[in-house]
Amino acid sequence: MDIGTKLKDARVLAGLTQEQVAEELGVSRQTMSNWENGKTYPDIVSVIKMSDLYSVSLDHLLKDQAPQSDYIDYLAESTDTVKSKIKLSQIILIAVYLGIWAIALIVFWFFTSGSDGMAYSLMFLWLLLPVSTFTVSLLIAKNGFFGKLRWLSAPIFGLFHMLAEYATFNLANMVAFSKFNLPRPEYFLAGAVISLLGLAVGTLVCRKNK
Repeated sequence: MDIGTKLKDARVLAGLTQEQVAEELGVSRQTMSNWENGKTYPDIVSVIKMSDLYSVSLDHLLKDQAPQSDYIDYLAESTDTVKSKIKLSQIILIAVYLGIWAIALIVFWFFTSGSDGMAYSLMFLWLLLPVSTFTVSLLIAKNGFFGKLRWLSAPIFGLFHMLAEYATFNLANMVAFSKFNLPRPEYFLAGAVISLLGLAVGTLVCRKNK
């Protein structure tokens, strides 16, 4: 017996119409019809919801009588697609932040004069980079990227924030006066704290959505 037939039989036994189930799942009646006729397969989340609605076990829907090899293949393929999309989203998010960070350095060295130092500092070190750090950290936590390792992004962002100052004003000072300066830890602390705030807000949003 294929999964479509099992879903239809379970729905009928539960005394529910396709329209009622479709409304509960947030899909169209035609989608329900396609699932039950075997034209398309439901995603695993929808199967779990139908299991609850019909008061039947997942074992009954997925494994009873004969292995649903086609459906298992479909789920595996869907899972791989989701993982690929998540990985791509993570790469894009990191690339955007690194791009902003690189632009901040380029603007300092190629488009900023001595008289523009204060405006640059306010624009990039105290506005653009902190906002980027907070936003990217929030999105990382909101989307559950990197699992528990996401909290390690706080010191990483702190390091990049410190390096932004070190590779601009600090380096310019070292070149001008031919001396060596150590990185300023207060910039690391500021970046890390801003990232932690973003991670905390993103985590709260993620839990609320769940």
